[in-house]
Amino acid sequence: MNIQIFGTTKCFETKKAQRYFKERGIKCQFIDMKEKGMSKGEFNSVKQAVGGLEQMLNENCKDKDALALIKYIADEYKEEKVLENQHVMLTPIIRNGKQATVGFRPEVWKEWK
Repeated sequence: MNIQIFGTTKCFETKKAQRYFKERGIKCQFIDMKEKGMSKGEFNSVKQAVGGLEQMLNENCKDKDALALIKYIADEYKEEKVLENQHVMLTPIIRNGKQATVGFRPEVWKEWK
């Protein structure tokens, strides 16, 4: 497995995900989205794996203005706006090659090889 965890150091769900993999002896790479963020390629891979952009948005994010803008602008601009405002995405985002999840999903992770 090649696990990448995208999240923030203050996110409780991200910490739980890190602990989940550590307890099972699975090496993972943590990417702090406040420092680095996702590349366009990583973003597109996750978006395809989880079933679209809507699955990635955090309805409870603090920046309601950015979230509202993303929801109501034309579709062709949404991805670009999300990449500019990655704090509107639900964390943790966990990647394992072409597989990915958004949020704390141990029931899915245990099936990964």
